Amino acid sequence: MKWDWNAVSEFMPHFWDGLRVTLEALALGSLLSFSLGLVWALLMRTPSRWVRWPVGVVTEFVRNTPLLVQLFFLFYVLPEWNVTFSALTTGVFAIGLHYSTYTMQVYRAGIEAVPPGQWEAAAALNLPRRRTWTAVILPQAIRRVVPALGNYVISMLKDTPMLMVITVLEMLGQARLFSQQHFQFTEPVTVIGVAFILISYLASLLLRALERRLVR
Repeated sequence: MKWDWNAVSEFMPHFWDGLRVTLEALALGSLLSFSLGLVWALLMRTPSRWVRWPVGVVTEFVRNTPLLVQLFFLFYVLPEWNVTFSALTTGVFAIGLHYSTYTMQVYRAGIEAVPPGQWEAAAALNLPRRRTWTAVILPQAIRRVVPALGNYVISMLKDTPMLMVITVLEMLGQARLFSQQHFQFTEPVTVIGVAFILISYLASLLLRALERRLVR
């Protein structure tokens, strides 16, 4: 099969549009998953079982159902109850919510890894509970879990093609649309595959650099 550089040239404008959407979904989804995951982790440490139990049920349900099913539910079922969002907003929320149940476990491990002496020192200084968390515990915990959180960013990147099923034209969606219109599949799909490899590799390099900086 002959490689068609003209097809690549024609596809590139569509590729850049898809890349922008992919990176936007990745950035917003990551921000949501990190923020919501921390909220879940803190709620699971509250003394009240009336808080822990509902949070545990929700997070277990989300973690144990496929992201694809969640996308279909949010985009196609919720409108029947008059709850409607744009396709990209729905995709960002689905990815962020789904991965927040995993980042919650990362935060939990980081918090539990903080030495007990740190809690005791905060108590000895008579620090308020909020000050203990914001100034002592969370800075140490988050520093420990940054590499693990970064791995989930790469996982989210690889799951962004699922947004195609709810009409979001991310990179693979653009490739699929172009291929159907021009009957050329090899070039656009190959470009997308290379793009995913490069983005994932660059992200891993950034994570390693960040990890080395935090270890100092």
